[in-house]
Amino acid sequence: MSRFLTPSKLTVLALGLIYTEDLVPTSQACSVLAFLLTQIVPSVNSHATSSDSSPFHFEPSVPISVFESALSSLPSARPGRTLYDLLLRRLWAINCSDALDAFITNLPQLLSKTREQILQERATGEILEHHGRILRTSPLGAFIRRCTLEYMRLQFQDSISLWHDFIAYRAPTRQAFEKKNAVDDRAPLDANFTDLEIDGSHPLAHIMYGRLAELDLDAQTAFSTYDVEKLMEFQVSEMQRLGGRLPDEMKVRLKQMSDAGLAVPTLSHYLAFLDAWRAGDYFSAVDNLHRYFDYTMQNRERTFYQYALLNLAILQADFGCHAEAIPAMQEAISTARETKDVTCLNFCMSWLYHFGRSFSTQMKAIRETGILGSDTEGLQFLKSRAKDSEMWTLLGTSLLSEAKLGLQYGDSIATVFENITKAAHLNNVKATQGITGPTLLIKGATFSRIGVGHLGWLGGEIYLQCHAKNAPLDDVLKCTCRRATLLAQRGRWTQAEAALETLPDSVLRVLKFQNYLSFFANLLNVRRLVHRHNLTAASRLIERLKGQGPPDPETGFSMSLVEVELLCRRGILDRALQMVENLAKGAAFEFNDVAVYTRLMILKARILIESGFPLKAFSLSVRAAQLAYHSRLLPHLWESIGLVALVLIELSEFTAAADLLQSMMPQVLECQDCELAAITYSALVDAQMGLAGQEQDKSTKQKEHINRALEHIDHAYVQFRYLEDLRGQQDMLKKKATILHWQGDLLLANDTATQFLEVEKEYSASGVGL
Repeated sequence: MSRFLTPSKLTVLALGLIYTEDLVPTSQACSVLAFLLTQIVPSVNSHATSSDSSPFHFEPSVPISVFESALSSLPSARPGRTLYDLLLRRLWAINCSDALDAFITNLPQLLSKTREQILQERATGEILEHHGRILRTSPLGAFIRRCTLEYMRLQFQDSISLWHDFIAYRAPTRQAFEKKNAVDDRAPLDANFTDLEIDGSHPLAHIMYGRLAELDLDAQTAFSTYDVEKLMEFQVSEMQRLGGRLPDEMKVRLKQMSDAGLAVPTLSHYLAFLDAWRAGDYFSAVDNLHRYFDYTMQNRERTFYQYALLNLAILQADFGCHAEAIPAMQEAISTARETKDVTCLNFCMSWLYHFGRSFSTQMKAIRETGILGSDTEGLQFLKSRAKDSEMWTLLGTSLLSEAKLGLQYGDSIATVFENITKAAHLNNVKATQGITGPTLLIKGATFSRIGVGHLGWLGGEIYLQCHAKNAPLDDVLKCTCRRATLLAQRGRWTQAEAALETLPDSVLRVLKFQNYLSFFANLLNVRRLVHRHNLTAASRLIERLKGQGPPDPETGFSMSLVEVELLCRRGILDRALQMVENLAKGAAFEFNDVAVYTRLMILKARILIESGFPLKAFSLSVRAAQLAYHSRLLPHLWESIGLVALVLIELSEFTAAADLLQSMMPQVLECQDCELAAITYSALVDAQMGLAGQEQDKSTKQKEHINRALEHIDHAYVQFRYLEDLRGQQDMLKKKATILHWQGDLLLANDTATQFLEVEKEYSASGVGL
């Protein structure tokens, strides 16, 4: 394997020679130059390769078929000949190793004169040698100079191997060359065989070209070390950007490229580390990480030592070894400070901040020392360092973290949207595409918190339809799970399951993402089972999820809420209340989120109301409403006001309860939460029936309140029907049958009772149904 030269690069040189000989028509010059630039400077095609409309694509070893497809349709300055015909003639003119040597050594004549040569010619008045018109500093000129220099550095054996690879590379074009050109008596393998009067069967020919019999002429096996390293660097950057694994096709190709030479690039160990990490193979990941940094430190001393510690800390934390991750990250920070590596230091501090937000109990000892300061101080530090070092992605991430922190602390919504807008503006100005997904996710979560459900849904849809193709897999997974949650919240369970199945295969190939998806899908399954009142299956599935363990604290908290709801459905209210209190004690260390506190207070108040202690729940409901109002958690505000209305109903304050519920009903429907709407409608039924009980029998107002109650029952039944909530549907049908029976409409009452039995049979027949 040569360092730089390959047969495809020799073909590019031949095409450049054709261009300098004025054999390319002026009308086709742009196309030829675009093709040359694509192969010479791969970076100019980094964006074009992702677009299907691009006519040219860069590959480390370009097959001869690519030249044929690009040049066979372009006419040349010679009548009846295309540029591809001229290229084949130029390639087959190199009929021996000496001709290849002359071809490369004469390439500098195509370049323009240097400044020293021009001054020398002016001084002596003599033209030293002929030179071309290609600027030495142009992309084509720099490519020619590098190819010449790399060929001069080749050892004799490597130059012979390059000649053999070139023969195998152009062999498929022999028939196309003979169609347009007269065949001479020279041997096609080596012109010197004709002078020596020998053929391919001669022992000398076997000694010189026996290696060609081992090469597969159909496979492009000629790669340079430069090509392999560049391709591996691209794969590493894509794996770090997207968070996925190495595709199987690329694994096979990289193995072929590595097997083509003796020296394996050091970066292959880091590539194997990333792939093993994503695959969940902890021991292989650690082994390849040590191998990579052991090899790099032999040449670069301690330059990459802090990055080794950074990768090791992230790996340890990803596999749950938090006690080992924190010391490794602290060592990485100290090493980055010693070496004055600002980039690594900023990444370490950013990781430490986010780790502390996710695992507060693990960072408790460090926070008590006062080294990191508060969360706000840490974000201000990250923002200032990111501005100083012009790390725009880190600055955008810090702005989004500040917005998320404002949501958790219940700060002003205007300030939250201000930080989100700053991050979005930074994304547009500095093209930091990596923060597009988190920006839309946080914006959607903010809209959901303020009770604008359709805008929260729209943000995720925009991201999945417009940005998911080149987005990190982690963001795609979270956005899809959030979409499934919103669908389940609307009662669209089948669509939620279908949304989880639309994830690309690259997400499922990562073990961590696969476990997260499996846990989340089962958690949705548990919620549906609880609604269907299949409590035995739900309990068994929860036990399985406990054995698996939640992938993150937020998902674990959601599982705890489902478990509390399961206990309430079973009537074990004392255990449910104790579990809520335990969650409230641990929430201060795990979440520190005002939404979590509000949710737990609402849940506790609801349990107290179901237990028959509404007065004890009144103060909790009022406190939850006050906290939700100051934090602009509007869905929680409406739910807590609904609890206050239930307490007022227990106190026979039906008018106040009805006024509260009716005033907030439009905002409740705007949240697009079927459960919240169903509970509110159910409370309105009780308030209207209470008002009807205060009127005289058979009066107009009493009938009006009863009719409104029946209307609210139908609305609540529809919402419970969306949720597939068996108990909620039965409660509504039971209330409706009771009202109809009291009114004397026995026929409709019996029909409602029959519908009650049919609903129970429907869910009993469906079983698990998932």
